Amino acid sequence: MILKSDGMMDPLHQFLILPIFHFNCFGMDLSFTNSSLSVLIAVLLVFSFFLIGLKQKNLIPGRLQALVEMSYNLVAGLLNDNIGKEGLRYFPFVFSIFFFILFGNLIGMIPYMFTFTSHIIVTFLLAMIVFLFITILGLLLHGFHFFSLFMPKGASPFLAPILVPVEMISYLSRPISLSIRLFANMMVGHTMMKVFGGFVAMLIGVFGALAKSCKTIDGVLLNRFGEILFCLIPIGINVILTGFEIVIAIIQAYIFTVLTCVYLNDAVHLH
Repeated sequence: MILKSDGMMDPLHQFLILPIFHFNCFGMDLSFTNSSLSVLIAVLLVFSFFLIGLKQKNLIPGRLQALVEMSYNLVAGLLNDNIGKEGLRYFPFVFSIFFFILFGNLIGMIPYMFTFTSHIIVTFLLAMIVFLFITILGLLLHGFHFFSLFMPKGASPFLAPILVPVEMISYLSRPISLSIRLFANMMVGHTMMKVFGGFVAMLIGVFGALAKSCKTIDGVLLNRFGEILFCLIPIGINVILTGFEIVIAIIQAYIFTVLTCVYLNDAVHLH
């Protein structure tokens, strides 16, 4: 974190992509950055999570194995509820998307780590992967009949000049809405945490000064107790906000996965 000229901490500095190892190839900058490092760590953590969790396949699962099984049931349930049993064919794709985003969001909660899901280029790439996969799948399953998706079932043919462009715009805007939703929530959440963190540091100083100036019966002892008590209040607020941001990180990965399942249902069953 850097300081501005007025001494305030810059809450947006945490989103800067900084090179760790410089590498140029034919005029292109292919440097290994803090964002690349976070992506690599996220992939390794996901791999390690399942490798360790499934190492001992006990009949009565331990905590980590139970967590792995719960995550499997969660994604499988989403596919089954939205698409049906045939949706389990696409389980590896949806499962990978969910855990990549989940660990990417949670890594950003670790101090001095980079949140790569707070960058629109990353979230847009993920959304485009989902969009292209669903579009190609729909064409492979239904051929040109896939384009009937742009004409709501039961609608009058006379409304086609209006409905088809509207449905096409809605369909083409899916990767934009998917990417902006994830990017905006993560960026705003981390910016808020950084701003409140700066406020907490200032409040601790203010409350500490107020506690020292308070008149007490027992003098130094109660002054010290009041100072600690006043300092714990802003720290407690920041802890609550951190917990809230962790919940948001999990929810955003879940929402991205749910919408992926909904879009897959459109490709498999059309209307």
